[in-house]
Amino acid sequence: MATPLKSLRETADLRHLRQIIAGLDEGVILVDPDQSLLWANDAALRMHGVERLEELGSDVDAYRQRFQLRYRNNHRLKADDYPIERVVAGESFSEVVVEVTVAGEEEARWVHQVRSLVLNDGDDEEPACVVLVIQDVTAQYKAEDRFEQSFNANPAPAIICRLADLRFVKVNQGFLDMTGYVRDQVLCKTVYDIDVLREAERRDLAKERLAQGGTIPQMEAELELPDGGTKLVIVAGQPIDLSEQPCILFTFADLEPRRKAESALRHSEERFTRTFHVAPVPLAIGSRDGHLLCEVNESFSALSGYDSTQIIGRSLTELGLWANDAVAEQIERAVEDVGALRGQEARIRTKDGSYVDCLISTETFNLGGDACLLWAFQDITQRKSTEMELVEAIEAVMKDTSWFSRSIMDKLARLRSPQPDEGGASLDDLTAREREVLALICRGLDDKRIARELDVSANTVRNHVARIYAKIGVNRRTAAAAWARARGFDDGGVIAALRTKDAIS
Repeated sequence: MATPLKSLRETADLRHLRQIIAGLDEGVILVDPDQSLLWANDAALRMHGVERLEELGSDVDAYRQRFQLRYRNNHRLKADDYPIERVVAGESFSEVVVEVTVAGEEEARWVHQVRSLVLNDGDDEEPACVVLVIQDVTAQYKAEDRFEQSFNANPAPAIICRLADLRFVKVNQGFLDMTGYVRDQVLCKTVYDIDVLREAERRDLAKERLAQGGTIPQMEAELELPDGGTKLVIVAGQPIDLSEQPCILFTFADLEPRRKAESALRHSEERFTRTFHVAPVPLAIGSRDGHLLCEVNESFSALSGYDSTQIIGRSLTELGLWANDAVAEQIERAVEDVGALRGQEARIRTKDGSYVDCLISTETFNLGGDACLLWAFQDITQRKSTEMELVEAIEAVMKDTSWFSRSIMDKLARLRSPQPDEGGASLDDLTAREREVLALICRGLDDKRIARELDVSANTVRNHVARIYAKIGVNRRTAAAAWARARGFDDGGVIAALRTKDAIS
């Protein structure tokens, strides 16, 4: 038979039992089957904020009045559900977690993890004493609460997967906002139902680490969205314990804005490239450092006479485009000092040795992440030629104001009231000297032979050739000869007439 209650209080067994459990770190409360509290060790008293057994209560009812218990989900325990009630009823249980609140207070002071133990006297099935074993897990659960609050408040998207079954057990608002999922669509789904490793760069490694419960390094992945779309993210996994269960914390960085920006930049560069190549203005792109050309458009090739294969990888100076070293030094210094040119006048030399007067502008910009320099050339050779003709006409007038040649009168008339050029350039647009040079071009003479024939310098001939090209809209000698012959130009007759006129003069 079980030892009666009153005699149990005085037995040596009770004294021995108290000696054994007095120094334990776990709290121990001994309860008689009649629901009276027999004894509690110091650890159990500390876990309830009291110093004496009487402050716990004389029996189970008194304990329940002084301490209110509720589960972690804030549901208060009914009287019969109190661990102390259940242990008195002879129920065996383990690891029941409850929050303990002192009567009259709102906030719980402690979190206890409780298990039961029933002591029988010999073979008697009736319990001689029941034991409540308590662990204070307040610090652990407070840490979990802090983690929960931090996890939910963190704007960085995050989700927690339980390793035992690979199901998501927690998701924060950042992840919901990033993906458009609602909480119920995520929780209890597996890591492959909502595949956070979809199209990952190192998916096999990530799956291996996930199976091992190890760290998953950062990698790009395509996260599937509830509307069927995808989002580019960086995902990483970190092992954690949550409620003593091994889990993986997945964190994310949204790369979609970067992908959209890169796409917009790529489209912008594509539009720039298309515009660049079809632009009627001669354009070239070079590196900001060293000015090595990486791209030219068709207009530039037409102006310079060089095709892209002869230009790419060389600087304008190395190409020999500048008329002379002084021009090259002037342009290079201006670009370095000012950073950008606006309408800088300079003369360039084309592939066939002719010269073109240009206005040059530059602009620094980024292309593909590299600092580049855009060169723009405006051909002003014809304008310069017109200015020179005007100067020559004025000088002729100033020398002999009593005589105006018809050609001068025509030039002054055109300058005073310019008429639209409906049919393109004509022979009348060329000066006498230019027609003479054109006639020799038609004969197939080069610049040196023309210079000897006309008794002028080769440089003067080149300037005349450049002006002829600009006026009639060609850039090759054969094209100039074809243009002249198509207009019935009599090269021999022109030269003879001009020489006769010079002899008379």
